[in-house]
Amino acid sequence: MAARNLPVRPARPSTGWDIRLIALDLDGTLFTDDKRITARTLDTLAAALARGVAVAPATGRPASGVPQELLALPGLRYALTSNGARVWDLVENAPVAEFLMPKDEVAAVLRLLERYEIVADLFVDGQRVCLPLPEGRLERVAPPNMLPYLRGNRTEVPDIYAYLDASARLPEKLSLLFADPAERADAWQRIEAMGLEVSSSIPNNLEVNARGVTKASGLLALAAHLGLARGQLMACGDSGNDLAMLRAAGLGVAMGNAEPAVKAAAAYVTATNEEDGVAQAIERFVG
Repeated sequence: MAARNLPVRPARPSTGWDIRLIALDLDGTLFTDDKRITARTLDTLAAALARGVAVAPATGRPASGVPQELLALPGLRYALTSNGARVWDLVENAPVAEFLMPKDEVAAVLRLLERYEIVADLFVDGQRVCLPLPEGRLERVAPPNMLPYLRGNRTEVPDIYAYLDASARLPEKLSLLFADPAERADAWQRIEAMGLEVSSSIPNNLEVNARGVTKASGLLALAAHLGLARGQLMACGDSGNDLAMLRAAGLGVAMGNAEPAVKAAAAYVTATNEEDGVAQAIERFVG
């Protein structure tokens, strides 16, 4: 694809960085603990976009999980979803890049998962597809602050295998929540042995992508689409599924609430998600 020309930014004092693309994890990073984006952070993102800097949510969620208040920001054009499996041009309503899962591999994982007490969601074409759950399982397994999103952003199907067979689209990702930590550890080992990409963003979940697909895949695909070099990329995150993205960016920023391994991989550690850490980092390095 031909590179897109970004708007020319007004001159400003140099910080040593020429950041042209900011990739932002959502949960634990852009969102506060109660899943809000503060006014300061929204204003900072709007100012960066007005200067011609591309801003893209980079989330484990499907496209349907990106909040409208973020999508409504003038100039926000791209989204990296499903851990980089789908990079979407919001203006053209078309993919920039997709790294999808073969149906036979997804079916094999689903058969493996039948032995565990879990909530399993399949991300297809930007949507969350799932089996009907036993009464109370979602409330028992999901973190309380995720319940409003998980309850309201799901399409239930009676037979996930039949749905998978009939779907015209390949899956982007599997998202799993476990009731038992020992079952989670066992599943992680078994799924990795199948050659798939496994990561985690909260203590009781697993996120399964096609082999080698991470948020870094999406970030680098979008950078190539825009004709940007690694040194022009800034990425912010807090969890294990952000590690590859922070390492791939020229400027990887870990939140103050990030996991220790994420902080160790970052070039800079900002304040927490409760302290406008994203806004502080953008103000420091982008202006």
